[in-house]
Amino acid sequence: MTKLRHYNNLGTARFITFSSYRRGKYLLESGTPELIILYLKYAGKKYNIKYWAYVIMPEHIHLVMLPPDGTRLGLVIREIKSRMAREYFSSKPNGINGQRIFWQKRFYDHNCRSPVTVIEKINYCHFNPVKRGLVRNPWDYRWSSYNWYQGEENVPFEMDDCNLQLPVR
Repeated sequence: MTKLRHYNNLGTARFITFSSYRRGKYLLESGTPELIILYLKYAGKKYNIKYWAYVIMPEHIHLVMLPPDGTRLGLVIREIKSRMAREYFSSKPNGINGQRIFWQKRFYDHNCRSPVTVIEKINYCHFNPVKRGLVRNPWDYRWSSYNWYQGEENVPFEMDDCNLQLPVR
């Protein structure tokens, strides 16, 4: 297995993707998105991470975040995934189809080296559910940051202001 390189000292926003084990479509099961968000918030506070966008899809998650320089994202993502999975399996001791593995081991990241790239990745998160045919409009999808950017107040996960101009609906 090739080692993925992560560059942690560039001072750039990061576009992160991680997936469920064998891309099983269980991330939207009742209570699961809330658990994911709980541990994203936990890591945000613990490591001083700014979240600029997210989407929870049935089998993967995308995040646009700004970690402080030197933050070892591998450790942060591993902590989010392990804490979330432990909590999940505490209420489901038989696991998922007899398996007690929730996440794929790896995660993927992309350094967003310009504001244009950050906006592209935020829009990618917001329009991913539409592209996949889960909803017709991005504002119909509950598990993304789109509605926060539209000024909605009752959103599952509030983002940190990234001071970039995003297109409105």
